[in-house]
Amino acid sequence: MTTEELTIEVQKALDEIRPFLESDGGNISLISIEDDKHVKVRLEGACTNCSVNQMTLKAGVETTIKKYAPQIETVVNIL
Repeated sequence: MTTEELTIEVQKALDEIRPFLESDGGNISLISIEDDKHVKVRLEGACTNCSVNQMTLKAGVETTIKKYAPQIETVVNIL
């Protein structure tokens, strides 16, 4: 998968989970993909200071991204 294709797949994953985040007053943006295996995102809105945002990041965001792009190893929230 090319870097461009990988970016498209990660965006698809974020589009899938965005409605759930928006329903709680939050959102998410893709910041970067490094070495085609490390994704940096930014949780926004209510997600920035939510007490369960790390659980959301691992259980929701990372799982969904890996469904679309299995080669992704890590997903990190950048403040």
